[in-house]
Amino acid sequence: MRIAVAGATGNIGTLTVAALERDGHEVVRVSRSLGVDLLTGQGLDDALTGVEAVVDATNAPPGDRAATVEYLGTTTRNLLAAEARSGVRHHVLLSIAAVARVEGNAHYAGKREQERLVAEGPVPWSIVPATQFHDFAEMVAAWTERDGVATVAPLLIQPIAPADIADVLAELAQGEPQGRYADVAGPETQDLVDMARRTHEARGRKVRLVPTWSGIFGVGMAGEVMLPGEGARIAPTTFDAWLAQQS
Repeated sequence: MRIAVAGATGNIGTLTVAALERDGHEVVRVSRSLGVDLLTGQGLDDALTGVEAVVDATNAPPGDRAATVEYLGTTTRNLLAAEARSGVRHHVLLSIAAVARVEGNAHYAGKREQERLVAEGPVPWSIVPATQFHDFAEMVAAWTERDGVATVAPLLIQPIAPADIADVLAELAQGEPQGRYADVAGPETQDLVDMARRTHEARGRKVRLVPTWSGIFGVGMAGEVMLPGEGARIAPTTFDAWLAQQS
């Protein structure tokens, strides 16, 4: 198949491209750095010529709620419209598990807008809600780290290896539209602060972590809110196994 990956140069996009090429497919990389701009639509029609399925693994730049919703809404509308013009038969959107249960977070609001547009759009679709990735804790700590100290919310999550979710996206892109797919998660629950500590140790870094709900993740995300729902698809790679590959 000829399959396009939007956000092809990002973390999950790069791995999804690799998974599709491993399976023998022709992959079209959609990224601003490669001359295709989802925000303006420039280059989209040419990129999607002959494409049968599109995986959207894009992300939004940091911003407030209104800016994030506007960004993801605009890029999704442009992508869906170009797909409809090109005859794309399947749109696969990477989303977030528990996205409907979290208010007050700009990124989650943007993802809900993406989901709405895809579900109401002109192209048959699959929405894939994934839990946080194994590298999420390190990324969150990096956002706040100052002089060797970082604040991290004590979230309870069930993280998934980036390569595992990429494999799921590649698998679904090759098949028929599924509508809203089951939540996809890793095999074990983890505490975000502990994940950050262990990741830093594996990389030989010393960062003092301060657990707090005062940042972008509020107490509305505490407890089991972030965990996958019933009937989740469980990916195989544990956090320990992923971490062993990072050192």
